[in-house]
Amino acid sequence: MSTLPTRDEILQWISDNPTLTSKRDIARAFGVKGAARIDLKRILRELEAEGHLEKRRKSYRDPDRLPPVSVLQVGEVTPDGDLTARPMEWQGEGPEPLILLIPRAGEPALAPGDRILARLSEVKNEPHAYEGRLIRRIGINPRKLLGVFRKTSEGGRIQPVDKGQDREWRVDEKSTGGAKDGELVEAEQFGPKDRMGLPRARVLQRLGDPSAPRAVSLIAIHQHGIPDDFPDAAITEADAMKPAGLKGRTDLRHLPLVTIDPSDARDHDDACFAHADDDPNNEGGHVIWVAIADVAHYVTPGSALDREARKRGNSSYFPDRVVPMLPDRLSGDLCSLHEGVPRACIAVRMVVNEQGEKIGQDFVRGLMRSAASLNYREVQAAMDGAPNEKCAPLMDEVIAPLYAAYEALKRARRYRQPLDLELPERKVELSEEGKVLSVSFAERLDAHKLIEEFMVLANVAAAEVLTAKKSPLLFRVHEEPTEEKLDTLRDAAEVAGLTLARGQVLKTHHLNALLRGAAGTEHAEQINMSTLRAMTQAYYAPSNFGHFGLALRAYAHFTSPIRRYADLVVHRALISAHGWGDDGLPPDAEDRLEATAEHISETERRSMMAERDTNDRYLAAFLSERVGEEFTGRISGVARFGVFVRLDETGADGLIPIRNLGREYFHFDAESATLMGADSGRVIGLGQRVTVRLAEAAPVTGGIALDLVSVEGKAVARGPSKGRGKPPKRKLGAAKKKAAKARKKVKRSRK
Repeated sequence: MSTLPTRDEILQWISDNPTLTSKRDIARAFGVKGAARIDLKRILRELEAEGHLEKRRKSYRDPDRLPPVSVLQVGEVTPDGDLTARPMEWQGEGPEPLILLIPRAGEPALAPGDRILARLSEVKNEPHAYEGRLIRRIGINPRKLLGVFRKTSEGGRIQPVDKGQDREWRVDEKSTGGAKDGELVEAEQFGPKDRMGLPRARVLQRLGDPSAPRAVSLIAIHQHGIPDDFPDAAITEADAMKPAGLKGRTDLRHLPLVTIDPSDARDHDDACFAHADDDPNNEGGHVIWVAIADVAHYVTPGSALDREARKRGNSSYFPDRVVPMLPDRLSGDLCSLHEGVPRACIAVRMVVNEQGEKIGQDFVRGLMRSAASLNYREVQAAMDGAPNEKCAPLMDEVIAPLYAAYEALKRARRYRQPLDLELPERKVELSEEGKVLSVSFAERLDAHKLIEEFMVLANVAAAEVLTAKKSPLLFRVHEEPTEEKLDTLRDAAEVAGLTLARGQVLKTHHLNALLRGAAGTEHAEQINMSTLRAMTQAYYAPSNFGHFGLALRAYAHFTSPIRRYADLVVHRALISAHGWGDDGLPPDAEDRLEATAEHISETERRSMMAERDTNDRYLAAFLSERVGEEFTGRISGVARFGVFVRLDETGADGLIPIRNLGREYFHFDAESATLMGADSGRVIGLGQRVTVRLAEAAPVTGGIALDLVSVEGKAVARGPSKGRGKPPKRKLGAAKKKAAKARKKVKRSRK
């Protein structure tokens, strides 16, 4: 007679195998045969009646809704201290829904990575789509962390380098992996918690001295799981590559194409040239050439290089190193458009009229030779009247015509009105030993804007041509901001004495009017940051949903195939659509585009977080020698646990813990994003000018802790809190009235 599985075993099987959950699958998995199948059916009916399982048929189930009982994976803790989760199985058309977990007294503590069975209820008008209540925890994925190992008599402890984690992990003597005191290690959770409630861990890998020069980016690379070693097969393929010849290509070596990049650029994947159009029907128009390295010639579908490039998705850039998408033989040599060297390319010839509108385009697969490798500063200096020896011979034929074409594109840009954010980029300068020399804001020259406009135009041309040829491709998509985010932006505008109108279809020119209104005022940076936060995140997709920020109907990334896999896909699409060779899109490309788009969108976000964390750590290292000094800044975020401040001098973000705000209790109002003092009624909110004292700067975690000295020029009383008093009724009533008025406006505008 067959042995029946227990109820827990059935639930575990279903959670581990979401695609094999029919009665036949379960019976086969546990070897249930004959009459025992009747008992199995009874157990499944009982589990269904109790809500542990839901019997579903695809023909009757709405794929865009989750079942009332679902298997979830616990996500990260939000800034407000709430725990979120994601469904392990999502078959819907749109993005997977966010789930807010609602804990109950006496339930076991959950941690990111845990898998649970939860009962869901759908909610409306909230950032999350469902609320979930724990039924049972069904499995724990081993959590990994990066930290500093500290030797103890019983083994050791690991201090996490992630500033979001403050709990240490304990390591048994047998699980240290030979780690030495003070070493950076990678570890994973191992076994139950110890008697002190600390998670237990075992060391997986020793990574050396965390304070050593250039260890900062290494921490981010390991912490975010960015692959930094190429497999032997990919290196072997790259080393065997030879430069492409002229066969099957258009000869473009006569064109004085030039590359213009930062002075410390590691590769050169785009070149440009422009001249006045000699067509009498296009008086005042221009011809613009943009040539891009032909990476598709070397990285063919299904090769080891292709598999690794797709896995990485993109290159990751840090102040001291780059983790490239392609091996250096390609990214730094064969696919880099070096001066005076023949290089394979895919180029587009675009014709624009006097108003900068593109009226024609033609793509070719060619062979070019860069006339010069220039940098932004020297090109700008040349145009401003001080050309160096390299730029002087190029002024009349190359540099001046580039700027003339750019002036036309500026006219088209003013008409199109893309989002015009002014967010200076922080630049970290390191010494040869890896020590931070300075932190400054990068220059923003017309030479930068010129190249950006040329690249945008070429990307639009690629999207339009491939759409016209009905070719599969990956679009760069940027959707409109949500109404909830716009409400938050309107609140920030109101604080600054500005308005963002309601009851109309939002266009970028509405946002630009708001930004212009704030320009030159003390609120300029805050409005720019609030506008940026209101935007949705751009992503890749095989379907075209437009690009809101650039105010474009169709946009695709074509100009950086050395460092972005999406651009390589677009290059292959152009090769297939024009019949240039057999190294275009593979036969199954269209079926895989959805998965590829989702994957490379995720790797892009991963790189952005790693690059941001690295800059945060370098900033903390730079400030660590200035603990105790006072700085000015502006409040950039308000949470239940404290206030975030962006410092004027470096752009670094620091946290004032709630306990350091003063000697009174502060009440948090999520709707207005403010903290109100229980005794004084003082309101602390976004955009306020503050003076702070640097209390701590931790280079290993990137954390910066601040003490509040003054708000809007008024000193803050120091000392212990007087307790959890209520805020003054008059001020509390005014705050509630303001919030109610805002809600009423929102409700009326949505009818």
